[in-house]
Amino acid sequence: MRNLAQSCSSIQQCGFGFPAFALALLYVLPVLIVAQPLQAQTLNILYSFSSSGNVGNMPFSGLVMDRAGGLYGTNNGGGEHGLGTVYRLTRAGSGWTAAGLYSFQGGADGAYPVANVTFGPDGSLYGTTIAGGEGFGIVFNLRPQPTFCKTVQCPWTETVLYRFTGGTDGGFAFGFSFADALVFDQAGNIYGTAPVGGASGNGVVFKLTHTRQGWSESVLWNFTGGSDGGSPDSGVIFDSVGNLYGTADSGGASHRGVVYELSPSPSGWTQKTLYAFDVTDGGGFPIGGVIMDAQGNLYGTTGPYGQGGEAYELTASSGNWSVSRRQLFSGQSGPFDTPILDAQGNLYGTSSGGGRNQAGEVFKLTPSGNGWIYTRLYDFTGSSNGDFPIGGVIFDAEGNLYGTTANGGQDQEGIVWEITP
Repeated sequence: MRNLAQSCSSIQQCGFGFPAFALALLYVLPVLIVAQPLQAQTLNILYSFSSSGNVGNMPFSGLVMDRAGGLYGTNNGGGEHGLGTVYRLTRAGSGWTAAGLYSFQGGADGAYPVANVTFGPDGSLYGTTIAGGEGFGIVFNLRPQPTFCKTVQCPWTETVLYRFTGGTDGGFAFGFSFADALVFDQAGNIYGTAPVGGASGNGVVFKLTHTRQGWSESVLWNFTGGSDGGSPDSGVIFDSVGNLYGTADSGGASHRGVVYELSPSPSGWTQKTLYAFDVTDGGGFPIGGVIMDAQGNLYGTTGPYGQGGEAYELTASSGNWSVSRRQLFSGQSGPFDTPILDAQGNLYGTSSGGGRNQAGEVFKLTPSGNGWIYTRLYDFTGSSNGDFPIGGVIFDAEGNLYGTTANGGQDQEGIVWEITP
């Protein structure tokens, strides 16, 4: 596991505008060379975070949206105790209103959330923190208070589902770890990754099962740091037959991370490394996870520190996986989160330190032959309109894009933004 502050000679050189301790933290293929147009878009700042109040600041995560169009996310700092929050934005007339749903206290209830929250099958929120609990982070559930609340400011109730010990069960390392959203199977079990701990100290894929006594953890895979990878900062996804897919940002043949598959069997889960990154892959080191299209192709990004990173597509042929498309990014740092696909197969995401101002950008990639046509949808300026977008993007039903930046805004504490095509 790498400390981001140690990857550059200065934090500013990496594109970070906040202290390091706050960071919870090929094959040679034909690539279509195309122009990189700047497509005019409208960016609206929905909310600027500040260091006061209970909403929090420094959003490292992206957003999730409820059926009514409300937006939910986590802040790595701020809140009532300065240890991070879960917040909600709701429409109020022509604007938006922000409310802090929960402020972490740093003890048994956790501290410093960095991952997206997830709506569970019961409609409540689930997520993780990278500190607190037993010292190695927690898995938590948040739900509204059971009694009727007359205002949008009413806090939600937290239940801690699991506290990591940092031992064989895995855990997070404050200042070194990212984390990704949890996923559920049809039975309501929870799956995720923890980038440290495990049998070899290189992180685990875990499962939480609900029992009468609470939630019980089982480790599906212990990473060794070798050919199977290590330090899984991204989460996992399911395919239609129950296999899991994800990335690990170290290990592999070139020690630059891997894309892996876990398959269930009567004797446990088996791991297969689908692709090992090397120096040609924008530097490797995938922090974000992967998504899968209807044909079973996988898409993701790399975001090495001090390099631009890349977006890639992996395609299987006769049981072997290779890069079928890739787009290299320039800039001080690249994408950190998992991209998304629209119905036409276009790929969208953020690059944390690229763009014309080296303050980050929102991009669109349109498939074309063996490559992509790259469109820069928006350049952040590094000031009041946002800086350093670590989290990814989401769509609403009208095709508008939403996301966050960790810095910038009115008080330089981060923003929530909307892009209207």
